[in-house]
Amino acid sequence: QVQLVESGGGLVQAGGSLRLSCAASGRSFNTYAMAWFRQAPGKEREFVARIDWSGGITSYADSVKGRFTISRDNAKNTVYLQMNSLKPEDTAIYYCRAGSNYWGQGTQVTVSS
Repeated sequence: QVQLVESGGGLVQAGGSLRLSCAASGRSFNTYAMAWFRQAPGKEREFVARIDWSGGITSYADSVKGRFTISRDNAKNTVYLQMNSLKPEDTAIYYCRAGSNYWGQGTQVTVSS
């Protein structure tokens, strides 16, 4: 069982940056691949980024490649999403996921033009 709590969302102007965090409880955090997803109003939830258990392999949606960076600190049971050069179309609720079954409650990111 893993519980996830996201934080770090907020309101930022286009071109700005935010760093999201996802803190996990449970003893097996370092065995899970972790991912970030997002859901904009009226749209389906979409994949943003993924990192394997060791942090050595990452993947990104084309829409965020080169602007967002996913990382993890297994000693702190935390995964991060550094978001730079934000655009209004990045506005969404951002969710982290552990493995394929465990989701956080989400954190709102709003990018103003």
